[in-house]
Amino acid sequence: MSLPTKRSATATATPSSSSASATSNFPPMKKAKSQAVSACSPLDHSCNKNGLHHFSSGTTADNDVVFDPSSMTLDDDPKLQDFSPPAAANLSRKKATPPQPAKKLVIKLVKAKPTLPANFEEDTWGRLQSAIKAIFLKQPDSCDLEKLYQAVNDLCLHKMGGNLYQRIERECEAHIHTVLQSLVGQSPDLVVFLSLVERCWQDLCDQMLMIRGIALYLDRTYVKQTPNVRSLWDMGLQLFRKHLSLSPEVEHKTVTGLLRMIEKERLGESVDRTLLNHLLKMFTALGIYAESFERPFLDCTSEFYAAEGMKYMQQSDVPDYLKHVEIRLQEENERCLLYLDASTRKPLIATAERQLLERHISAILDKGFMMLMDGHRIEDLKRMYSLFLRVNALESLRQALSSYIRRTGQGIVMDEEKDKDMVSCLLEFKASLDTIWEESFSKNEAFCNTIKDAFEHLINLRQNRPAELIAKFLDEKLRAGNKGTSEEELEGTLDKVLVLFRFIQGKDVFEAFYKKDLAKRLLLGKSASIDAEKSMISKLKTECGSQFTNKLEGMFKDIELSKEINESFKQSSQARTKLPSGIEMSVHVLTTGYWPTYPPMDVRLPHELNVYQDIFKEFYLSKYSGRRLMWQNSLGHCVLKAEFPKGKKELAVSLFQTVVLMLFNDAQKLSFQDIKDATGIEDKELRRTLQSLACGKVRVLQKIPKGRDVEDDDLFVFNEGFTAPLYRIKVNAIQMKETVEENTSTTERVFQDRQYQVDAAIVRIMKTRKVLSHTLLITELFQQVIIFHFYLSRINWVNVIPKPCNAKDSL
Repeated sequence: MSLPTKRSATATATPSSSSASATSNFPPMKKAKSQAVSACSPLDHSCNKNGLHHFSSGTTADNDVVFDPSSMTLDDDPKLQDFSPPAAANLSRKKATPPQPAKKLVIKLVKAKPTLPANFEEDTWGRLQSAIKAIFLKQPDSCDLEKLYQAVNDLCLHKMGGNLYQRIERECEAHIHTVLQSLVGQSPDLVVFLSLVERCWQDLCDQMLMIRGIALYLDRTYVKQTPNVRSLWDMGLQLFRKHLSLSPEVEHKTVTGLLRMIEKERLGESVDRTLLNHLLKMFTALGIYAESFERPFLDCTSEFYAAEGMKYMQQSDVPDYLKHVEIRLQEENERCLLYLDASTRKPLIATAERQLLERHISAILDKGFMMLMDGHRIEDLKRMYSLFLRVNALESLRQALSSYIRRTGQGIVMDEEKDKDMVSCLLEFKASLDTIWEESFSKNEAFCNTIKDAFEHLINLRQNRPAELIAKFLDEKLRAGNKGTSEEELEGTLDKVLVLFRFIQGKDVFEAFYKKDLAKRLLLGKSASIDAEKSMISKLKTECGSQFTNKLEGMFKDIELSKEINESFKQSSQARTKLPSGIEMSVHVLTTGYWPTYPPMDVRLPHELNVYQDIFKEFYLSKYSGRRLMWQNSLGHCVLKAEFPKGKKELAVSLFQTVVLMLFNDAQKLSFQDIKDATGIEDKELRRTLQSLACGKVRVLQKIPKGRDVEDDDLFVFNEGFTAPLYRIKVNAIQMKETVEENTSTTERVFQDRQYQVDAAIVRIMKTRKVLSHTLLITELFQQVIIFHFYLSRINWVNVIPKPCNAKDSL
């Protein structure tokens, strides 16, 4: 009984020949060089457990195929098809036979290679060439794209990629040459010509993309494996660039057309920006943008804006010119975003800035800066600052600001006729500059320092006078007449004045005048707010140190102590027993060292007033022994009850006015000389007192003859027809301007204090150094005076020179 055979693989061996049959994919196989074949008998121990024959061979060559029949079934071996031993014997033999090593059959392949048809390359290229020409001519091709792609693959697989690349390159070059030559002598209209160039470029891009799609396998194999060979796309660009350079007319005409279109756009005409964008991208893709277009474009831009800058500077004012420059720079930036290459932005903006701004910096500042500052043109100044920042011209702007502040401030400070308004004008000027600095100059620190330096220069142009006027300005603001001002507004004014105070070099002059005015406000009750007074003292203390405000703080202490003394006096036995009923008396006891020096003014007081003074003197000396009271009559004031035929009134008057009015209790008419003899008041002060009583708004007395000035032969009569709507009336004294002598004496005292301070500084230096040359002494003296005198440690001569032990108090 024979087993069925399988046809998948059959091998036979004979002593004389060997042959093998397999599938049709394999070529004929040759006989093995050495081959040992042994048949296995049913009882042979070399049989495996499946009953398969084992073939063994010697060494194999490189091209040998090793055939292993160990995996075959029983049916697979033709030698065993007719062999079928008994089942029992076979089973027993399998159990007794041990496993044997597998034998291998070696089969050698035929070395013959398949051959290509003789005209394979030419036929394949013919199909590809026909397709490429159809692409260039924009015609349909009968060949399928898949077959074209497969043709390129076959050529590359058979090592024909180099020839294929060169043939494609020749076809592309011929087409590009023809197309560019067709543009020579085309339409003289530059816009039409540019459209033709753009169409040509777009067609080439589309055609090269299609060719690259067909020959993609060529790009991925031959091009990548071969050095110095461009991709098909780059090859197309290189050919286009080459033949464009060989057609200078086309290139020149294209660049000229682009420049003309951009110039028209700058002049306000509408142009095709898409066309510009495509053509400029063409230049960029070809790698000739910088050399062929950007360089002439920047030259044309420079010429255009140079001419425009000169024209506009002559025809327009500075604000309009700056707006025009700002618009131009925005347009150029937008032009870079829309169609110019990104690399052009920086040189293009720099060219426009140089021609429109950098060349005209001096002209802009000379022509319009002062006008903008005077007009407080915040937006225009902000625009100027931002534009100057672009061209690094802020230093010129800063110098112009410094010159403007000095020139304008000098007109404010040096005009003696406007001294009354000098401080308020300076405050307004400073506030205007601060606003401009914050909103227009972006709070630039260099500009802030420029403002400070310029203000310090102009405020100290007139030595000591600005310090005096600032002190008087504060006196005006802190007086009771400014009750309409809120506390917040008053505090803000003090802060602003303090800024001017920082610029003053002669701070001791300010102190002298401020102390004198503060004394009047405190003694006469003229202060608008004690809190505001103390706030100002605190600000000055923060600025200049405690030594600067030591005397000013002492004045406030005296006022507080005086209140306590007056309370004690009212409860004393002297006041209860000796003072007439209905009389109130208040005395300020002041320490001489804290308060200004007042010249003594003699006056013959009425008996009633002398009694009041004696009673208080007796009380004070009984409480404080070793002290001496010196009455300051020029600072006293009283409230008189007057009976007029048309009603009773209370008159708030000064001590001198009181003395004069009380004379009319015993007389109806008095001459100037009679009043002078009776009161003993000096001539100038008496004339001022009579003028306030008889020639002012409140005329308690009548002067005969009528007139503004008081003469020696004038007569004065009690005004019986006096009327007023209010019950209490303030009779203001005629405020005489400070005389030159008074100002001179105040200034001289300041200079004397300075001399003392210099002397004290010299003593300190020499105590430390012992021996020092004159030059080094002067240098160190300057350092100490500059650092300590004005800001940190003003030296009070009272602390250096011994003074009498007894303190002098005055009313």
